[in-house]
Amino acid sequence: MTPDFLYGTAWKEDRTAALTELALRVGFRGIDTANQRRHYFEAGVGHGLAAAYRAGVVTREDLFLQTKFTYQPGQDHRLPYDSAADLSTQVAQSLQSSLEHLGTDHVDSFVLHGPASGHGWTHDDAEVWAAMMRERAAGRTRLLGVSNVSLRHLEQMLASGGEAPAFVQNRCFARLGWDRDVRALCAKRKVVYQGFSLLTANPEVLGHPLVVGIAARGQATPAQVVFRFAQAVGMLPLTGTTDADHMRQDLASRALTLSPDEVRAIESLVAPRGPRGGR
Repeated sequence: MTPDFLYGTAWKEDRTAALTELALRVGFRGIDTANQRRHYFEAGVGHGLAAAYRAGVVTREDLFLQTKFTYQPGQDHRLPYDSAADLSTQVAQSLQSSLEHLGTDHVDSFVLHGPASGHGWTHDDAEVWAAMMRERAAGRTRLLGVSNVSLRHLEQMLASGGEAPAFVQNRCFARLGWDRDVRALCAKRKVVYQGFSLLTANPEVLGHPLVVGIAARGQATPAQVVFRFAQAVGMLPLTGTTDADHMRQDLASRALTLSPDEVRAIESLVAPRGPRGGR
């Protein structure tokens, strides 16, 4: 089962275990991480999971665990695979390391953390995707995804005969139409779109009179309005907050009601231009 909210564990370092456990205690059932020590402490996520299991907060069966394979240029010196190995071997080594970090025999979603090139889907990406499919066939992941991709990446991936991913995870900017073109392709192909940085990438939206007004009418926060909007247009949102109250508020956004007109208005919201536009 795919949850309707994901807790993101990037940039938590020595707080990773405690914050993962806290997120589970507050009510999150989807955890997003990556085997990329540069930005994530995946073993810390595993410690947080283990603490929650011991305390009887959740079982492994209650959870949706998502991790990622990251190419070498996205890593620092703490690699989860042999840098001299071929890409297929690196994929297998990375996921095996993730399973050990997370204390499980499978993850629910295994994501390519970003294509090898910003310009298009390459032979390396095809090789990695095929290796990821073999990991799924072996039962080490249930689903596969890609992140940090453009419409061009996805179109080339599909045109080359690649199987469509179950998930696309992208940073989502309101000023770019909330990634409208990629979301449209995802909707057409029944791919779940995961949106991250929904708050941090869009400070101008949180302060916009439209969003502030909707929040006031619904006795909600602007952040809750953004998360409810994301779900209303079919996104699976991520939050990485380190604040327990914000965690509760983020989950409570699911109860907020937005009218179709409000959803359309937020979707067409564009950051104001000019000297007053920068915040």
